Amino acid sequence: MTYVKPDEVLATAVDAGATKASLSTTEMLVRGVLGGAVLACATTLAYQATVQTGQPIVGALVFPVGFVMIVLLGLELVTGSFALVPLAVLEGRASVGGMLRSFGLVLVGHVVGAAGYAAMYVAVISRMGTDTENPLVANLVQIAETKTLGYEALGASGLALVFVKAVLCNWMVTLGVVMAMTSRSTGGKIVAMWLPVTTFFAQGFEHAVVNLFVIPAGMMLGADVTVGDWWLWNQLPVLAGNLVGGVLLTGLGLYWAHRRGLEALTASGARAGLTGDVTGAGVQAPAAPSAPALQDA
Repeated sequence: MTYVKPDEVLATAVDAGATKASLSTTEMLVRGVLGGAVLACATTLAYQATVQTGQPIVGALVFPVGFVMIVLLGLELVTGSFALVPLAVLEGRASVGGMLRSFGLVLVGHVVGAAGYAAMYVAVISRMGTDTENPLVANLVQIAETKTLGYEALGASGLALVFVKAVLCNWMVTLGVVMAMTSRSTGGKIVAMWLPVTTFFAQGFEHAVVNLFVIPAGMMLGADVTVGDWWLWNQLPVLAGNLVGGVLLTGLGLYWAHRRGLEALTASGARAGLTGDVTGAGVQAPAAPSAPALQDA
């Protein structure tokens, strides 16, 4: 059987969060750069599919390829960490300082990776700035302006709207991270991840790492958006909403739902026998300590 029960999934999520918080600075930065670039590449694939077919649902169906690559290759996605690392803090496996360090360094890596890919992609679709007729150019410009000026036009209601859309987005994204832990087979992980990630993208929810690519790319192509518009009306409220969605709806939600099962696994010593296979969290989970060691911690 490749299915992993929810109590064991929660234990694996805690282990994954502890591992993420313990990575070195170089590991966090490099994995963050690669994670941001891969997700940006998947975003352009989704937009290309949408433009070619005229059906946004097609773009949503192909977008999860980037998420799958990030998870299976053990790269970092800060929005996934929003659900996992706080669990490690709750269980005494990581410190608040370590959690904030992880979030900050991975986010810096995402900015570099997404912006770097944006510059190269803009060069490709504009033929090194000589051709703006590619429909993907107009598509990126429109999306960048909608994601910033569209919310600005609504004022305070726009900030509330983008925040709520970000909460809903990362509820689904972090469910994708956790659902990948429900299977020990690669195929099972891929299918489990695909479901919630397609769900968020198809409904136009707001994802901070995607926007680190989309909005700068649109600005490079001539979108009437300033850096202030980008961060005030999108990036900062989206990061806040993604954090709330990941921590409350997935991390704490599953923790409260299955904490008794986690405690039972620890007390029985069964948790020490869980294998450290690929968790679906972008890390290789370490073997859990024995039950006495966990209790002492």
